[in-house]
Amino acid sequence: MNKTATTQLPLAVERRNDGMALDLDWVRGAQANTSAIERRAVTLPGRRSVKKDYQAAWLLKAITCIDLTTLAGDDTPGRVRRLCAKARHPVRSDLLAALDMPPLTVGAVCVYHDMVPTAVQALQGSGIPVAAVSTGFPAGLSPFHLRVEEIRESVKAGADEIDIVISRRHVLTQNWQALYDEMRAFREACGDAHVKAILATGELGTLRNVARASLICMMAGADFIKTSTGKEPVNATLPVTLVMIRAIRDYYQCTGLRVGYKPAGGINKAKDALVYLAMIKEELGDRWLQPDLFRFGASSLLGDIERQLEHHVTGAYSAAWRHGMG
Repeated sequence: MNKTATTQLPLAVERRNDGMALDLDWVRGAQANTSAIERRAVTLPGRRSVKKDYQAAWLLKAITCIDLTTLAGDDTPGRVRRLCAKARHPVRSDLLAALDMPPLTVGAVCVYHDMVPTAVQALQGSGIPVAAVSTGFPAGLSPFHLRVEEIRESVKAGADEIDIVISRRHVLTQNWQALYDEMRAFREACGDAHVKAILATGELGTLRNVARASLICMMAGADFIKTSTGKEPVNATLPVTLVMIRAIRDYYQCTGLRVGYKPAGGINKAKDALVYLAMIKEELGDRWLQPDLFRFGASSLLGDIERQLEHHVTGAYSAAWRHGMG
């Protein structure tokens, strides 16, 4: 396999998105042609497919963009340590050797606040960031001052990235100033830690609301915009992705600032990851195929990717249980 397909080259230092003043004319002018968006999304999986060595290379790229996640009520330090061990070595060494690939890691490990110290210790020296969900995840309905303080506590505990949830009611009532002010406060509380704004798109009602909420969060300084908490009935979808990444493109063209994108919830098959990567490449370009600008929020996705890589190497499918997260 050609190592250049997945080996990451040094990246130029990007100027962080500091945001901008709220531009309500831009926000209110944002529209979404739902029928055209859905037509584009439904045709993409059939028109954009990669096979054999190319598929394996794309799947290895996908691994480097995974936020390996555990957000369960029964999380324990032991589970988090096992997840971090998998994050350090996401693919079995014999498969990497057969593919003539150097070691690689996932993009980050995402946990609840209480598990941040455990993850930080388990990942020490690996260079893998720790992301913490915050601001009353997943509903975002706790008192505002507690949501802000939760961010500060996670940063103090060692989190490099904070995944915040917005107040969906601000979008549903078109209270754009309130959403902007909320996001600015969250961004300020994060300090040097990067902030991912979770829109919970399945609860925003329309694609137009998704487009407008995306713009507001970027104007307020979000480093990433993210589809879902993974707890809503509808999570990441291709139409929502198309709307959000086109908002990212518009924002970049107007400001020169790159904002990252993170689809999360329901992405658990290797073939799904390939479709998302193809869409990012076509709509935003190769620069967004790096983990500082693109992540999958996932847990079971990694197991299926490893299973597909084993099939590529051996010609046979292995049982899913052979590719556990710990």
